Amino acid sequence: MREALGETTLVVDPPRAGLSQKVVRRIVEAGPKRIVYVSCNPTTLARDLGELSRGGYRVEWVQPVDMFPHTPHIEAVARLERVTP
Repeated sequence: MREALGETTLVVDPPRAGLSQKVVRRIVEAGPKRIVYVSCNPTTLARDLGELSRGGYRVEWVQPVDMFPHTPHIEAVARLERVTP
């Protein structure tokens, strides 16, 4: 059995392809209390937030960040909290 991360905050900043299914499973297994997800692709962010939600996390907020003005590119930061049974 893997040791839980307990009160840890995990920060992930994946490439445009998002998190692999294997990484999502490992995150859920490790069980950090909080996840901060930085994304440059809203489509893969939405997919991964759905997977993490099904794995026992609640999306607290998502904040878009316009780091590249006058372009169609944005960053987004999301905060998830583990739902305690």
